[in-house]
Amino acid sequence: MSFLGGGRGSVAPGTINQERVEMAMQELDMVTDVFNRLVSSCHTKCISTRYAEGDLNKGESVCIDRCVSKFFEVNKKVGEKLQAMGAGAAAGGGGGFGSAP
Repeated sequence: MSFLGGGRGSVAPGTINQERVEMAMQELDMVTDVFNRLVSSCHTKCISTRYAEGDLNKGESVCIDRCVSKFFEVNKKVGEKLQAMGAGAAAGGGGGFGSAP
């Protein structure tokens, strides 16, 4: 069964489900945005604007490794917090940014 195809549901077999295509495009946009923010942030923090060498030096390489690790850790925590807030809002608890944890 194709991810974008009909398979089950109201869409005839062999046709493309536009809703799934739209969801896949939105997910791709989100992943691309996260990647671009990661590259921009870590490049600014870790890479000198004077390119003296063709390769990363040891300090730049270590900085990039740490930056990427921290970026994904924070991204994970923010995602978990947003999911918890969404679950709280769905249950009628509000759960906005201004509410206490």
